[in-house]
This record gives sequence, structure tokens and C-alpha cells, in this order.
Amino acid sequence: MSEVVAKIQRVSRASLAYAETLTREWLPQGSRQGSEWVARNVARGDRASGSFGVSLVTGKWNDFADRNAHGGDLVSLYSYLFGCRQVDAAMAIDRRLGLGVFRWGAAPVTSHAEIQPTRPDATDEAHLQRLEAHAAEKAIARQEATVRARTVWDAAKEASATHPYLMSRGVPAFGLRQCRRGWLLVPLCAGGELVNLQWILPNGKKRFLKGGQVQGAYSLIGEPVAGGRLFICEGWATGATLHRLTGDPVACAMNAGNLRAVAETMRAALNGSLDIVIAGDDDRQTTGNPGRQAANDAALAVGAMVLYPKWPEGCPDDLTDFNDLYRWHRVRLDAEQAGGDHE
Repeated sequence: MSEVVAKIQRVSRASLAYAETLTREWLPQGSRQGSEWVARNVARGDRASGSFGVSLVTGKWNDFADRNAHGGDLVSLYSYLFGCRQVDAAMAIDRRLGLGVFRWGAAPVTSHAEIQPTRPDATDEAHLQRLEAHAAEKAIARQEATVRARTVWDAAKEASATHPYLMSRGVPAFGLRQCRRGWLLVPLCAGGELVNLQWILPNGKKRFLKGGQVQGAYSLIGEPVAGGRLFICEGWATGATLHRLTGDPVACAMNAGNLRAVAETMRAALNGSLDIVIAGDDDRQTTGNPGRQAANDAALAVGAMVLYPKWPEGCPDDLTDFNDLYRWHRVRLDAEQAGGDHE
């Protein structure tokens, strides 16, 4: 394998941790659906979204309206969208993310047989400049969100145990805070620092601080210890349920596409001594079951176990996670107890 091919593959693997950030930039008129970014194919001139999808877990992409438009990673996606060579795509992503895989200031060494030498045209350079400018704007927005998160968090009070959302999910606050509006604040950390907040309204609607980091960030319930077990799941309520029932610490990734990034971070923590279990959602009614797919991919990436809810007979099909199962059991238990009281 040549040095250049190896570098392209390194960029391809590293870029997965930033899959949602990159696809948002390259396909800004798309939207997240489960663990995929669904958009219109700008390279084909689509007027509406729907046929073009990019996996935020694996980087695989496909245009269902064009059998020739598909690829296995984000490097090939960039190459396809912007009409450049794979090596140029890898270099652009490397520079955008600051990975340091390529040494800037000197052209990569390649053999004529592997890659035909061509110079980026003015269009490529202009696009790269736009990407760099956008990256700078994103970095500023992220820093502003970090400052705001810390300010809001410091001003908030301890969450009430009777908050409507906590009551509806049947879990304690576990260190959450509450702002004056009555919104719950879920802290998201990265690198040991608070970088973002998830606001949960009393009616259950959720949102993050604008521009704040989500990919690679997580909310921790409990404290991991060397050699101990750590669960990694999607939503905070699921994590609170797991922590309440097991007493083990839980890292909440907030969405399926972030499970792998969080799992990789946690695998490196405490000298790699943690016994990691990915507690996945079971999106049984969603095509492709993105919850299971993302959980399986994360578990394989870090050598972790994976666990899913075990649905009893008669359990509704629209339940997807451990909190859903926990609340369903509570309702049945309450009903049985109420029936016994009347006998």
C-alpha cells in the first residue's frame, strides 16, 4: 500500500467522528433522519431532498436515483460532490479538520500509476477557501456556545424532582439543573470541559445551544472507575434509567450518530480499563433500524458488548429504548397493585 493511499484511508477513518459536521457543510439543504443525512444531490441538480443519503455512522453514501452514484466513505463523497481527485478530497478534509495527516507546504509523493498528477483549478481553490472560512465561523460559534453554556449553567439552580419531564420519565434529576423558565439543562462535555447544553422543555421538546458542539460530546451520569462497567446510550432519560437500575455510570451520546465517537473517547479513558456496554435503541418501526445499526457499529469499533431492550409479549411496538420499557413495566405494576387493593 502506498503512503498516499494509507493517508487517504487515515483521513477517511478520522473524518467519521465529524460526519454530521461535514455533511451539514457539504449538503446544507439536507436534514438528519435517524443515523443518516438525507439531502438533495447537488451534483445531479436535484430540486428536492429524499434520494441522496449519507450514513453518519459509516460514511457510506448512495443516490437511489442513480445506480452509479455511491461510495464507501466521506473522502469519496467529497470527491464526488466537488469533482476532484480522492487525494485532493482527503487533503481538503485533512486541512478542514486539522488532522495533520498531510504535511502542508509540499505536494504529496505519488506514483504516476496510482494518481495522475493534476493541479487544482481555480474552482477547487475557491471552494477550499469557502470551506476554510465556514470552518472558522463554526469554530467561533462553537466557542460562543461554550461560553454561553457555562454562563447559563452557573446561573441555574438544582432541578426539581417534580419537574414534569422527570416525572413523566420516572427518573431522578441526577445532577441536572433548571433555568428560570423551568427548562431542564443537560450538560454536554468534551475533553473534560462543559461545551454545550441540551434544553428539555416541560413538554419534552429538546434543543441544543446554537452552534454548540454535539458530535463527540456526551452527558455523564455517575463517575467511571478503573476496571468498572460503563454504559453508553443515546438519550439522557435512557441513561438515567440505566443508572438508576444498575448503579453503573452512563455516558449519554444524545443521538445514534454520536455513539461511536463517544465510545472511542471512553475506550481511551482510564487507560482503556473500562468494561463498555453499548445500550442501543431498538428502532423496530424505522426502516433499517438505525438505532441497532449505530449501536452495533459503535460496539464493533471499540470491542464493546451491546445490549438492547428485551420486549415482553404484549409490549407495544412503538417502544424503542430502555426508558420506554421501564415505564411500561411501571404502568403494568401499578395496575396490578391497584387491582390487588380492590380485592
